[in-house]
Amino acid sequence: QVQLVESGGGLVQAGGSLRLSCAASGRTLSNYFMGWFRQAPGKEREFVATISWGVGSTYYADSVKGRFTISRDNAKNTVYLQMNSLKPEDTAVYYCAARRTFGGSIYSATQYDYWGQGTQVTVSS
Repeated sequence: QVQLVESGGGLVQAGGSLRLSCAASGRTLSNYFMGWFRQAPGKEREFVATISWGVGSTYYADSVKGRFTISRDNAKNTVYLQMNSLKPEDTAVYYCAARRTFGGSIYSATQYDYWGQGTQVTVSS
């Protein structure tokens, strides 16, 4: 089992920045992908970014490329999502998720086994 706890959400004006954190516990993460997904009201959960814990390879949704950065701190077992140049359309509940390295698409929420409780990000115009 992997336990995930997110923090760092809040209210920010358009153009501002936030950093989300996801603290993981319960397993060694070297063979895992750690990802961020988001879900806006009335919409499906969508992929934002993911990182391979062992190698550090990163992958992003086109909508956030160049604005968001995913990173990890091995010593703290924590993954971060630095969000810059935020837009109102980034408003959503952001979820941290984990899955083993080998499996289906890393872009699909259904392929992630463990989820945090979510943190709200609201961007005002």
